[in-house]
Order: sequence, then structure tokens, then C-alpha cells
Amino acid sequence: MKTTFIILIITTLLFMYGKYRSDIIAIGSLLALTLFGIITPSEALAGFSNSVVIMIASLFIVGAGIFNTGLAKQIGNKLIQLGNNSENRLLVIIMFTVGIFSAFMSNTGTVAVLLPVVISIAISMKIIPTKLLIPLAFASSLGGALTLIGTPPNLVVSNMLKDNNYDPMSFFDFTPIGLVALISGIIFMMTIGKKLLPNHTVNEINNDTIDPNQLAGMYKIYHFLHMVEVKKHSRLIDQTLASLQLTNTYNITVVAIERKNGRGLSTLQQWTHVIPKARTTLQAGDIVLLLGEPEEVSRFIERYDMIQLSEETTLQARKYLLSNRFGISEMIIPPHSNFEHQTIRDLHFRKKYNCSVLAIYRNGKYIQTDACKVKLQHGDALLVHGEWDKIEALAKTSNDVIVVGRVSDVASTEVARGKAPIAAAIMLLMLLLMTLELIDPVITVLVAAFLMVVTGCVRSIGDGYQKINWESVILIAAMLPMATALENTGGVKYLSDSVIQLLGDYGPLAVLIGFYLLTTTLSQFISNTATAVIFAPIAITTAMELGVSPYPFVITVAVAASMAFATPVASPTNALVMNAGGYRFKDYVKIGIPLQLFLAVILIIFIPIFYPF
Repeated sequence: MKTTFIILIITTLLFMYGKYRSDIIAIGSLLALTLFGIITPSEALAGFSNSVVIMIASLFIVGAGIFNTGLAKQIGNKLIQLGNNSENRLLVIIMFTVGIFSAFMSNTGTVAVLLPVVISIAISMKIIPTKLLIPLAFASSLGGALTLIGTPPNLVVSNMLKDNNYDPMSFFDFTPIGLVALISGIIFMMTIGKKLLPNHTVNEINNDTIDPNQLAGMYKIYHFLHMVEVKKHSRLIDQTLASLQLTNTYNITVVAIERKNGRGLSTLQQWTHVIPKARTTLQAGDIVLLLGEPEEVSRFIERYDMIQLSEETTLQARKYLLSNRFGISEMIIPPHSNFEHQTIRDLHFRKKYNCSVLAIYRNGKYIQTDACKVKLQHGDALLVHGEWDKIEALAKTSNDVIVVGRVSDVASTEVARGKAPIAAAIMLLMLLLMTLELIDPVITVLVAAFLMVVTGCVRSIGDGYQKINWESVILIAAMLPMATALENTGGVKYLSDSVIQLLGDYGPLAVLIGFYLLTTTLSQFISNTATAVIFAPIAITTAMELGVSPYPFVITVAVAASMAFATPVASPTNALVMNAGGYRFKDYVKIGIPLQLFLAVILIIFIPIFYPF
């Protein structure tokens, strides 16, 4: 038992130290417990197959579908804009909106999506954004207590109950106390907390991801895009693009080709996209997207007997330029790049990377029509067009360009564009199944994650894996065996007996208060999941020793673990708004500690009411 406690203390101190990743610390403690023979290898690895771990990983994929499709942002924008006429109303709507979102998806993702929205609305209303960003972060933690899937501690304590032959928590069992926490937090922030919030000037958000439509507009290429159709008897038919010498003769670039597949009835024929290469030949009926000066394109059309599609040309061009398959990205030529002093043509860029360079930005000027002839210099910005997968591959494999923004995030959003109703339907289905408890919760969440992928709300299973916060998943999987070790060595019973000896004479309410204070204090410095893993089994054993229901105790542990406001490291959302709001460590202490005490009093009163001993 002593060895187990030594490992637990060292693990906790390393968590508090904060220099090392939490998942590495958790794996280290797991290995130590195994090497000292405290747990068996099978017990050590049991956490990785635990239903809680599977559910949390799957929920990241579900959340990715909700964020990628723009569903979260659309709902958030509409709700937050309801508060445009009043600062107090805006504060309430922001906290309530974030709280509800956090009950069903990632707290961090919710805050990341709504952060720029909140700042934008605050500035338009001439409100100092720092008055809203800490409430934004705090509301995400408060909202997590609303449902079973809102935060990992809820799942952890529910699983601990099941392991000890008690009924696990249902989806909305946490909702009564979660609503009390959320409403109390909002009341506090509207009154006492509002006066404690700082008046710092907000820092500029580093938003390095630009919408592809905005990017195309910045490079002013829409004016140079033209849609043409190859006529049946055009001289272009069966000629290769290389033989036409379009760049040399007309300064024209073929961006895309759409071609009928020629199968089935004409009314059912589908268009397929042909990636233009040097050996590509044109066929009758092809729809070709060209980039060039209007005069040069007109000369080309006249010579080769083609049809210019003038109606809604801009809309058509955007459709072919940007879609769920194709997109654009901005790339910078760094010093000492192999691309320096060479033209796009010299590099055989399209053949090598399956992408096209549409324009170049240099010294404040945009080059759209002669881009392939320009010798590249370091500092040049290239507007690159191609399939999203090909752009990502170029971004990952080439050391000769630096990609601006996160291509994978932009690609995921573009692929899922327009699928918000599908994501909403999947989310509602998941909530309905979990509420009715028709199938096991972990299977329900897996079904929802699977549907998000197959419907395209998440671009691919690989993209889904990228959206999972593996640090959190590994942390939970590696910390769960710590509870097994404490149980095997008698550590849980020892701690339980100590709590009872210290507070038992004063009744179960005093013991509950002790668990709340211990849990919420520790959660300010280490992961709330790790805190729940440590205290949940102790709480259950203590309840059994006292002969009372374990539910108020485990609810206390779960809720107290989520009430982490006193430090910027207490929660990822606290850290997320710290830089954007220009907050300092003492700002969190100044607001967080009074909020912790306020909530402690209220929740300790209400927990035994909703969940009797």
C-alpha cells in the first residue's frame, strides 16, 4: 500500500508541476504500478478497453461533425446576437449558450468556436471583451455538469458505480444539479463576478485560418475566371494541353475540366472532374474553367470555336474552384527553398504535386495571369488549387513551402459545408437513444460517430482520428488502473476509513462536504478526470461503510472535479481565453476563488436534496 501511495503522490506532484504532458505522467504511473507488481499487465491495459475511454474518443468525432458542418457556429451566432441590445442580457445568453453546448460536446471546442464570435459582438457593442471571455470559459465547465457525457468525471463516476454493482447514471441524472450549478454561476457572474472582472485591453486573436472564398477574393482571381464549353467540331478536340501552349500564347491556365462520363441514358449522365495535365486531351462537351485576362480568353475562344458560358459565370467558377473535393490554400516560399529562382513551369508543379498555382503575391502586388512564367523569390505567396488531399500532402511533405493556416481544418469544414441538418439529426438521434436507454450508451455514441463519418459530416475516418484529443484519452485510460491499484492494496479502504474517522461522527453531510472540498481543491492543479478516478472509489467505499447511498457522494466528486476556476491551468478552456483576453494568473484567483466558495455552499445544500442519502 505504501508503494501505491508513493506513486500516487509523485504522480499528483508531477501533474501540479505542469512541465510534462499529463498523458506521459499517467503512462509513467501505470508502468510503475505494473513493474512493482501492484497490478497485473492485464489490469494495467484494462483502461484502454474501458467503455468510458471508448465513449470519450467517439464523442470527439461526434463533436467534430457538429463543428465541421458549422452547426455549432450557426446556433451560437443566432443565440448570442439576441443579446445585442444589453450587456447583461448578452452575458446571460453567452453563458447559457456555452453551458448547453458543453453538455453535449467538447468544452474546448465550444469555446474555440464561439471565442471569435463573442469578441466580434463585444467590439460592435463597445463592450470590453475581457468582461465576457472568463464567463465564456467558466460557463463551459458549468455546462459540463448537465449530462452524463458533458465532462469525463461524470462518465468516470458512472462507470465506477457500475463496477461496484450499482446502477450507472442515466443521461439526464446529472441535469438537476447541473442546472443549479449553471444558474448559480450565471447569477454570480452577473453580480459579484462582474465587478471582479478586469478591464484589460483584449489581445488580437491569431486567426491563421482564412476561409477559401475570402482567400480567392484577396487574390482577386474571380475576375480572371471564365467558364467555356468545347463545341462538337472545335479544333481543340483530341489535342493535348501541352501542344496547345496556352500559357505561352494566351497567358491562360486551365484550372479544371468537367466531363460527362458517357454512361447510361443522357438524362442520368454524371459529370466527372478531370485533373488537367500536360497530356490531357479535350473532348466535345467538356466544361473548362480558364484563368486569364478577359481579352486573351476571348481571342482563344474565337480561334478555337468555343462557347463562353456567360450566365452566372462567377457562381459557376466558384462551384468548380471550391467544393467538398477541391479547394485553395496559401503557401509561402521560405529562404533557401529549392523553388527560388525557378518558375512554376520549370518545377513541373502540376505534374509533381497534382496542384495548380493560380496566382502569386509579391511586394503588395498580385500576379494572376503570368504566374507560371514568374521566377519565384523567397517571401512570395502562392495561391494553390487542387484536391484537398493533394494540398494536404504537399503541406506535409514539402520543405520548400510553408502553408498558411491549418489545411486539414479548412478542408474538413469545406467538405462538411451544407451538412449541418444531417449533423443535427445525428446529434438528436444520439440524445434520444441515450435518454431512452434503448441500447448501451457506448454503442449509442459509437453509432453517432460512425454516422458522422459515413454521411460526410466528418471528412474521413482518418480525419476523425485527428480530431480526437489523444492526450485526454490516454490520460483517462492510463489513470483508471490507479483506482484498481488502490483497491487491490487496501488504499481505498484506508482512505475511506480515514475520512470516516475524521468526519464520520458529524454525519454523512459532513463527509460529503469533506469530499467536495478535497476534490475541488485538487482539481485546480491536476486533471479533473484524474481527480475523479482517485476520489470516486473512495467515495463509494465510504458510503458503504456509513450504510448510506453512494450516489450523493459520487455526484459530489463529479461536480466538484468540474468546478475548476481558480487557476488558468485548472481547465483547458481557462487557458484558451487567457491570451485572447490578456488575463493574468491573479485574475483567475480573484474571480475563481469567490465563485468556488459560492458554488460550494449552494451545491452542498442541493446535492442531498436531489440525491438523498
